[in-house]
Amino acid sequence: MIYGYVRVSTTHQNVENGRFEIGNFAQKGGFSIDKWVTEQISSTKELKKRKLNSLLKKVKKNDIIIATEISRLGRNMMEVMNILSLCLKKECQIWTIKENCRLGFDIPSKVLAVVFGLVAEFERNLISARTREALARVKAEGKKIGPPKGEPKIYAKVGRRKGEIARDARRRGLQREDC
Repeated sequence: MIYGYVRVSTTHQNVENGRFEIGNFAQKGGFSIDKWVTEQISSTKELKKRKLNSLLKKVKKNDIIIATEISRLGRNMMEVMNILSLCLKKECQIWTIKENCRLGFDIPSKVLAVVFGLVAEFERNLISARTREALARVKAEGKKIGPPKGEPKIYAKVGRRKGEIARDARRRGLQREDC
């Protein structure tokens, strides 16, 4: 069985991009994806909390998991190695499109998985460092970060659109107590 695995980190990202990329790859290769597994979750979340974990439990000998890139599987070397180890035991493969890798149950696959796992972890650390630096700069400029103190997130979002909501309500002929 061939699985297409697509993971995005935030709600601002779209799994359809990954599905499109994997679908094109399959079409060019002359095969089709039997089952899709998609999820919106950070790769920093424990594997047991991700759909990928369920997929890894389900795969059998000669199955293939296709992902757009190794960082979609995990962002640190140990996690990628753990995932590959599970696949080695089950004699299934992981293919990645961007790195053009076929990670199977041989020594070169293990070496590549270590290298790509390290690169993914390094990339994740760089992203975190850039985010912290940007937040520190914004804070140093005197801007407040996050929702207003004492207000739950949803109220902060509504608060920014308060005028728009009130105009829309007036246009519809609603009074404040009607809302």
